[in-house]
Amino acid sequence: MEYIATGIEFFQKGGAVMYVLVLCSLLVAAIGVERALYYRQADSGREFARRFSQEMASGRFGEAASLAKAASGALASVLWTAMHKPSDAQAAHHMELQTGIELSRFRQRLYYLSVIVTMAPLLGLLGTISGMISSFSVFNVTAGQATAITGGVGEALIATAMGLCVAIAALTVHAYFTQRVENIVTDMELCCSLVEEHRAELLAAAEDAQDGSYVLEGGAL
Repeated sequence: MEYIATGIEFFQKGGAVMYVLVLCSLLVAAIGVERALYYRQADSGREFARRFSQEMASGRFGEAASLAKAASGALASVLWTAMHKPSDAQAAHHMELQTGIELSRFRQRLYYLSVIVTMAPLLGLLGTISGMISSFSVFNVTAGQATAITGGVGEALIATAMGLCVAIAALTVHAYFTQRVENIVTDMELCCSLVEEHRAELLAAAEDAQDGSYVLEGGAL
């Protein structure tokens, strides 16, 4: 209980800005939990992308399609649908549109974290400045000026320390999810390009077979 009372007293010395910083820290925690749950559901994973690209590169297109059908997540769903589109143009349009939509969903709320990274130190600095202004107003008092000033400055720096802690936490969460988005972008580009190459090869093979049949028919005539 003594530690709790000391912590509350320490918090109150930081001024009104401390309440805003607490709200920012709660927002960072809420966004981190929400994004973690969403990524767990919507991210197909790097292992899926690696296995899918290996199957496609080895020419085992049926196995790659079965892998995409069995896997969960946004990338697997996009690939499975694109591989069964009737034309190359429809497949390419589907992959371009759906990957853009999914990436926008993956990036949701990350902007708020970048705002908090910038805003939290500024709020802490604001609390420190306002506290120092109050501390230096003690010059109007005739006695005990040095102790009052140094103590007031020390209390004012609490807001800066709190602001930096919130900013560090927000930066850590933002960096983690930004890196995951970059990995997802890389996986999407690789897998979608392999699907497009496969469909282009099938189209070229069909055209060659059709040209060959025309040649045979011309020779028969």
